[in-house]
Amino acid sequence: MTDTRDLFAAVPRSEFDTPGKSRGLIDVVRWRYLLRLLVRTGVTTRYRNSVLGWTWSYVRPAAQFLVFWVVLGLFMQLDHGIPNYAVYLFSGIVIINLFSEAFKNATTSIVGNAALVRKVFLPRQLFAVSAVIVAFVHFLPQVGLLLVVCLLLGWITNISLLSVLAIFAGMIIVMVFALGLGLFFGAINVRFRDAENIVELMLLLATWASPVLYGWFQVQQAVVDTLGWPQWIVDLYLLNPITQGVELFHYAFWRPVTATAFEIPPGLAWNTLWTFLIAVVTLLLGQLVFRRLEGRFAQDL
Repeated sequence: MTDTRDLFAAVPRSEFDTPGKSRGLIDVVRWRYLLRLLVRTGVTTRYRNSVLGWTWSYVRPAAQFLVFWVVLGLFMQLDHGIPNYAVYLFSGIVIINLFSEAFKNATTSIVGNAALVRKVFLPRQLFAVSAVIVAFVHFLPQVGLLLVVCLLLGWITNISLLSVLAIFAGMIIVMVFALGLGLFFGAINVRFRDAENIVELMLLLATWASPVLYGWFQVQQAVVDTLGWPQWIVDLYLLNPITQGVELFHYAFWRPVTATAFEIPPGLAWNTLWTFLIAVVTLLLGQLVFRRLEGRFAQDL
């Protein structure tokens, strides 16, 4: 009888994979069938046993819009003369909702799937990536509603190729940035659950730290003209990927339906490139921290 050890001795060591060894985000592509399953599960179970179902994807942003528009625009008159303030407001809210849901769900994705992480080996990054994709799926009805409103206001007659590109650029920047932050805080959250509270605080500030409720030019006036601070502070503010995503959506949806010419942020095209690079660097750093900590996920959970 042939000894099986002799058979394995002839096989090069390079042909064996280390059990439980992850290749990071590359494995997400290799395990894409499981990614599709996780996305399908996340989408179908979101509104399970709900009377309104997918209608909630419209109710939440509509409620946000009405509160901000009525309180800030009508009662407090804080629109500062921004024409079509409703479109301006709603186009910022939908992209902020995409970031908020993707970031929050990616942060809690490992803890939320603790049963699988403890018992089965699979690339842990799958959970964060699927959370971002599910957030994107729920974002589509909101941007569809925004598109319908803009079409009624004559958006189609003033649309340009740059406006269409701005839509895709804004979504990509925000999703990559949210995934990078989600991997970083998701890995830390396994050991220290304080990460969830930090993320909640960041999401609370995200709406106010981006030009959703106000115009970017108001930041310029307050920082440079009123306080006398240097211009580079405003430039740094505009290099926030979330700010850039909001401004790209304003450029794509709000400007085509606005007759009054408003100055776009300086260097919008270059800032799109720079913020994309910042989002990619954030993704790489998040992936680095995630891979350093994922070896102890099962024990910590």
